Amino acid sequence: MTKDKPVAIRSLKVVSGSNRTDSDLDTPMEPIKSLIGSPTPRIHSRLNDLPSKGDEMIAFAESVGIALMPWQKFVIHHAHKVKADQRWQHSEICIVAARQQGKSTLLLVRALAGLFLWNEPLQISSAHRLSTALELFRQIVKVIETNESLKKQVQVIRWAHGSEEIVTITGNRYMVKASNNAARGISRPEVVYMDELSEMKDLDGFASLRYTMMASRNPQVWTFSTAGDQTSVVLNQLRERGMAAAVGGIDQICYLEWSGYTDDIHDERNWVASNPALGHTVHEDNIRAILNDPPHVVQQEVLCRWIHQKDAVIPAISWQECVDESVQLDPEKTTWFGLDLSPDRRAGALVAAQKLDNDKFVVKLLRTWENSVSLNDLEMANQIADHFRKYPVETIAYSKRTATAVAGRLVPAGIPIMDFDGHNYATACDQLLSAITSNRLRHAGNEELTKQMLSAVRLPHGDGGWVIGRRASQTTVCAAVATALATFYATRPETEIDILVG
Repeated sequence: MTKDKPVAIRSLKVVSGSNRTDSDLDTPMEPIKSLIGSPTPRIHSRLNDLPSKGDEMIAFAESVGIALMPWQKFVIHHAHKVKADQRWQHSEICIVAARQQGKSTLLLVRALAGLFLWNEPLQISSAHRLSTALELFRQIVKVIETNESLKKQVQVIRWAHGSEEIVTITGNRYMVKASNNAARGISRPEVVYMDELSEMKDLDGFASLRYTMMASRNPQVWTFSTAGDQTSVVLNQLRERGMAAAVGGIDQICYLEWSGYTDDIHDERNWVASNPALGHTVHEDNIRAILNDPPHVVQQEVLCRWIHQKDAVIPAISWQECVDESVQLDPEKTTWFGLDLSPDRRAGALVAAQKLDNDKFVVKLLRTWENSVSLNDLEMANQIADHFRKYPVETIAYSKRTATAVAGRLVPAGIPIMDFDGHNYATACDQLLSAITSNRLRHAGNEELTKQMLSAVRLPHGDGGWVIGRRASQTTVCAAVATALATFYATRPETEIDILVG
């Protein structure tokens, strides 16, 4: 379920100066109240009325001098609901919010509670960047060393790089592990913490830690992140589960997301919804100060909104402005195809392009292919031939780096092909970007084509040139590459003289 929009707390300004009347002088001016972040998440999995051990943890935090914000108390209360057998109701907790909201403090308090309050035998902290986990370790040690009651309960603090550890006199342990080998030599951790989840591009590290807990007494996995993009495999999977749980799906995940309602970086309601620390540790002036930064950066880092790719080469706004849902391919017009396969040969795309009656042209994603092992060259060639028969295709542009095997099967059928690599590929990519930003390209808004176009990343090529990097994009961009190849022909001048002078 989603929450109603929180109201930005703001009082009206009282007119001051020469415009004030005598009666105004008798009434004190009401101070302008600051914006206050929402203590409850905009999106959350279904809540319940089970008893919670969260109050114990909140009281513990206060006893060691840690002041918690309302949103942190909300998380603690709902993440520590217990069933009749005293096991956790939620074995997985995923917290998503903008940066600098206090997620690390929340993790710190939970780790201390595991060590000194609930006697959890083993806790492991990991992050995409080891430095992040180490900084948190230093903060935990600082709290312990400045609190005599906690300090007396510690047996040893080890500072082995990448294997830092706190051991209590009762044998409870808190360990830091690098994400690439976090599960190595680990047996039955009671709690696992994973920070920077948006940076995890595959399931290997997450799964290896998650499955070490199968024999744990009462396990919990805590994950923390800001918004991700298309490549955030682990976070996106948890978010899908959380969204399903929010509308009644059967899942014991505790998913709590503070994020903006829209991508509008100037809407204060979005600030309130995505920054629960606003008015506590985050001042609204600090948000205003970064509003001139690139919008997609602000959307992700401050509004906690998902984006397609941080360093995408195709501007999302320009691509959207090229949408024309009425545009169609003409079976009588000269057509050019672009064909591309992913480097691992597990995905492919075929795109068609035709010139329109003016300086514009249309592109259309005809089909995509996917195979978890490897694409079938013969099957692809036959399907491409079917599309070839529908239009007067002048040529099929492809890359020798990825699609040679498929293209080679088209030649015996009399289908014209042209390989595009090196300088020609760089030119095609540059022409594609120019056509999009100048609004000369038209497309019908196909969801898959849009996703791949906005995920394409720029890779330097030659002296000042660039290309769409297949591997650099960290996700499938075959359709984007194929569109660039088809664009090369669709943007050619119809005569040798393209610009007239005088």
